[in-house]
Formats: sequence, structure tokens, C-alpha cells
Amino acid sequence: MANPSNRGDFQTGQTREHADAAKGHLQQAGSEAKQAAASATSGLAHKAQDTASNLTERAKDTAANVAERAKDLASNVGQRASDVAHRAEDTTDDALASMGQRMSSMAGSLRQSAPRGGVAGSAAGAVADRLESGGRYLQEHGVTDITDDLAGAIRRNPFPALCLAFGVGFFIGMVSRR
Repeated sequence: MANPSNRGDFQTGQTREHADAAKGHLQQAGSEAKQAAASATSGLAHKAQDTASNLTERAKDTAANVAERAKDLASNVGQRASDVAHRAEDTTDDALASMGQRMSSMAGSLRQSAPRGGVAGSAAGAVADRLESGGRYLQEHGVTDITDDLAGAIRRNPFPALCLAFGVGFFIGMVSRR
């Protein structure tokens, strides 16, 4: 018969073999789990980087689109403002031409109804000449020409222009107090 102590040694040896085999399997499983975790982490990092890159590109595209739309909007607003200004200038030019025609017509009426001779006739003729001249000027020139001419007159005669502006301001102040 076999020695019972040999049998215990045999079982202990088998147990050790099983324990060593289990230890090897656990080490192998741990190594595989470690590799799988590293691979998953690498994959997630790559996906996160791709997502961040895509978001950055989308943000750049969106910012470029917003900037382009803002530029187009500003251009449209500027164009509309320019169109409104041109229409207002055209309307003002038409009103000035109409006023010029009325002044010329008034000059003709003044000449017909004023006496032909004497001081009154001479004064009426001078007033009619000035009305006709002013009427022609308004009919032939637009707002731009008038403002250019006015600016030139102020540059040539700054002191009288300043006195005139002061006088008009004083007159308006006196009238508004009443």
C-alpha cells in the first residue's frame, strides 16, 4: 500500500501545480486585461481628439459663416442707407427746383404788377432780378452744389459768416423766449 504521507505530498504537489497554473492564468488574464484597457484608452483618446478636432473645425466654419453674414448685413445696411440718402437728396433737389420755378414766376409777376418808373419801379425791378437769379440758381444746382458753394463762401469770409451765425442764433433765441 501506499504510504499515507506520500499521498499528502502528492496532493500538495498537485495543489501547487494547480495554484501555479491558476497563478499563470491570472497573470495572463491580468496582462490581457491590461492590454485591453490600454487599447480602449488609446481608442477613446483618439476618438476624443477626433471629436475635438471636428468641433474646432465646425466652430471655425460657424464663426466664418457668422462673420460673412455680418459683413453682408453691414454691406446691405450701408447700401440701403446710401439709397435712402440718394432718394432724400433727389427729393430735396426736386423741391429746390420747384422753389426756383416759383421764385422765377414770382419775379415775373412782380415785374408785371410793379410800376415802370420811379424809385418803386427800380426797387421792384432789382428785387425781381434777384428773385429770378435765385430761382435759376435753385433750378440748376442741387443740394451738393449749394452746400459746396456755402462752404466755399464761409471759407472765404469766416468772420462775416460767424457774425451771421451769431445773429441768427440770437434772433432765434429772442423769438423762442416769447
